[in-house]
Order: sequence, then structure tokens, then C-alpha cells
Amino acid sequence: MGILMILFTLLGGITLSAQSAINGTFSRKAGTIETTLLTFLTGTMFLSIFILFFGRGNVLAILEVPKWQLSAVFLGVLFLLFIVTAVPRIGVIATNITVIIGQLVIGIVIDNFGWFNSIVIPLDWKRSVALLFMIIALYLIYKGNKRSSEQTHS
Repeated sequence: MGILMILFTLLGGITLSAQSAINGTFSRKAGTIETTLLTFLTGTMFLSIFILFFGRGNVLAILEVPKWQLSAVFLGVLFLLFIVTAVPRIGVIATNITVIIGQLVIGIVIDNFGWFNSIVIPLDWKRSVALLFMIIALYLIYKGNKRSSEQTHS
């Protein structure tokens, strides 16, 4: 089952990058907020159908959860809005690696302090070096994108 989950996650990453590229291009014509809205409306429609046929949970349980947990909904909307805004300006790979760095930074902070009832994993030099390498990768990718863009426009 572990290999299957890795493959599903890999497929999720592939679809996220494809979606980012397509939404970035689409937003140039339709607008950033409009593209984000269409993505969420379409997602709502498909998930409603999936819940109808495959759902095993309790949709009304959202009324019983602590209100701070509902913030995840707004964070998802902000995430997509930021992605749709960034891709046409800095490219898919620079956007994606920036997202990963953001995830790593907040993940390190959450782990270090045990926020949201997670286990505490203190920040050590290995994690710091890994984050530094990601930042270096972002710098090199961004500079490469910029150079390629300048050569294309020359």
C-alpha cells in the first residue's frame, strides 16, 4: 500500500503542476480571480457527485469541528489564487519550488513547536541545510528562467 500511496502522491504532483500551468495561461484571458472561482466551482461539482456515490462521512460534521479548523478552506483558496497569479510571471517550476520551500518552512516551524497537535521534531542542522539547498535551487531556477526569458525577448 505504501508504494501505491507514493504513486498517487507523485500523480498528484504531476496534476498540480499541469493545473498550475493551465490555470496560469487561462488566467491571462479570464482573470486570476475568475480562474480561481471556476476551479473551485468545478471542484465543488465533482466532489458533490463523488460524495453522493462514494461518500462515507458526515458532511454536517463541519458544524461540530472547532472553528479554527475551518481556516483550512480559506488557506486552500489563497493557495490557488497565489499559484494562478505566480505561474504566468515566474513560470511553473519556480512557482512549484517556491511552494515546496514555503511548505518546508512552515512544516519545520510546526514540527519544532508541535503546533496543531503534531509531534515535536526539533530543528537541527540537517533540516536547516536541506532548506538552504532548496533556497539555492530556487535561486538557480529563477535566474535560469530570467535568462531564458531575456534571450527569448531579444
